[in-house]
Amino acid sequence: MALTSPLQDESIHQAPLHIISTLLAEVATPKHTHTHTFLFFAIAPLLENNHPPPDLCEFFCKHCRERPRSMVVIEVFTPVVQRILKHNMDFGKCPRLRLFTQEYILALNELNGGMEVVKKFVHSMHGPTGQCPHPRVLPNLVAVCLAAIYSCYEEFINSRDNSPSLKEIRNGCQQQNDRKPPMPLRLLRPEPPTPPPATLLPLSPNPSPLHEILVELERNNSANARRKGGPSGGDSEPNLIDCLLVSPALNTLSIQLPAQADRVLGCFALILKMLSDYDDWRPALASLLQPIPFPKEALAHAKFTKELKYVIQRFAEDPRQEVHSCLLSVRSGKDGWFQLYSPGGVACDDDGELFASMVHILMGSCYKTKKFLLSLAENKLGPCMLLALRGNQTMVEILCLMLEYNIIDNKDTQLQIISTLESTQVGLRMYEQLCDRQRELKELQRKGGPTRLTLPSKSTDADLARLLSSGSFGNLENLSLAFTNVTSACAEQLIKLPSLKQLNLWSTQFGDAGLRLLSEHLACLQVLNLCETPVTDAGLLALSSMKSLCSLNMNSTKLTADTYEDLKAKLPNLKDVDVRYTEAW
Repeated sequence: MALTSPLQDESIHQAPLHIISTLLAEVATPKHTHTHTFLFFAIAPLLENNHPPPDLCEFFCKHCRERPRSMVVIEVFTPVVQRILKHNMDFGKCPRLRLFTQEYILALNELNGGMEVVKKFVHSMHGPTGQCPHPRVLPNLVAVCLAAIYSCYEEFINSRDNSPSLKEIRNGCQQQNDRKPPMPLRLLRPEPPTPPPATLLPLSPNPSPLHEILVELERNNSANARRKGGPSGGDSEPNLIDCLLVSPALNTLSIQLPAQADRVLGCFALILKMLSDYDDWRPALASLLQPIPFPKEALAHAKFTKELKYVIQRFAEDPRQEVHSCLLSVRSGKDGWFQLYSPGGVACDDDGELFASMVHILMGSCYKTKKFLLSLAENKLGPCMLLALRGNQTMVEILCLMLEYNIIDNKDTQLQIISTLESTQVGLRMYEQLCDRQRELKELQRKGGPTRLTLPSKSTDADLARLLSSGSFGNLENLSLAFTNVTSACAEQLIKLPSLKQLNLWSTQFGDAGLRLLSEHLACLQVLNLCETPVTDAGLLALSSMKSLCSLNMNSTKLTADTYEDLKAKLPNLKDVDVRYTEAW
């Protein structure tokens, strides 16, 4: 009975708030400021368990803007904003709640403590423990920050494409018929031998050379797009970095924000930096920012990218793969933070220090793959060689891996890489080690030796490496490591066996990282036993490139039904499959 009582009806609690909104509208003059304050304090108990209606939010926003230092902001609005952030809000349906939260934070910034007050508020929302107990706080705060940052560049965006402003949309004053068609950013894709034209896109009603972005695509980009099967017409969507290429005549894109917009940008960019300092929030924050949810004008603004660099640096320093993997793009063909903050990217303002940090953390996890190295060789070989020349150990390792995995086909480029490596002590040492490994590899792959090999139980990665370095194994086709203590680290040794066709890893600690490496180097593998190994979908999906597989044992693994169906569709020769004691069983 109590659950269906009219007293539980939300409209019962909202009715007084609507009445207050009506009263506020009737006395909406400066001389009634004290009346407003009295009414705000009077309705405080009603707001403890209810969100303010849209009309009331308008008055709250106005009060925050006009009287940011009043006690109402701290005593009445603080619990209201805390409730908004802690609950599962849909700001798309309730934009005024988001706007009120934004104005409240700006009001806190106007207090004597400034950003220290804002920092204490953010900390109060997180809580004193290492784990925030309210899962909606972070995404709601990020939504508020993104909307506030977008509003800072609204003038530039509207002047560029003549689209309706946020204020017009919010007030229902959009008039599509009176507007010119939008002018989207497009890339000109010239065809040789015509010189590549340039399209100047004004960022202000009165364009000047300092307020124009030069969007230009070189001839070879068209050739690359055709070679990769991509669109080559001028109507295709541009790449983000290409859209932001600045004319060589302009050192930086000059965007001068109004004073108020500049303060708003500084406030909410600093909040993003605060959020990145919390370990428990960083994975979700990285995921939310991975699609780069900022307007192009913000990414072309040196002040904004400099502020955001701290956040990206925090991602690059985090050892968790779920965090630093978000530096890469969300999908192929789309730019990520890795591209924007690498040398040549629009956000790069250093000599490659952040780029080196990002490469180091990515190479340290599961990205030591041919695909990643090939991407670096195609797009960032110059910066890699320059940093290696300056003694950066990560880049020296990158160049050595490119040589070891035969990433570079051009002989002149190979010789240039070797010269770069030999120019520093660390490079020379690692190159000599590479040469030693190559000699050992040739000896290992020399024809001869057994065709079948079984390691004793309890053998380790070191035992396997020691055994394979003792002679020639060019004929080895069947290798059993079942019930040993090998891990994914032994994949570095397994990929050196050119004739390997059958591999038994039953009841080992071989995981996803090892599977990724095997999938890139052992294309001829036909039989693979992964029974009772800790592999998951993340590693098993990599097996889809091993077209020669005809027998695959995934018994007692973390295989899911979706991944199993995907493997069956992509492995045409797969005949014998064991998925017992998995979700796909």
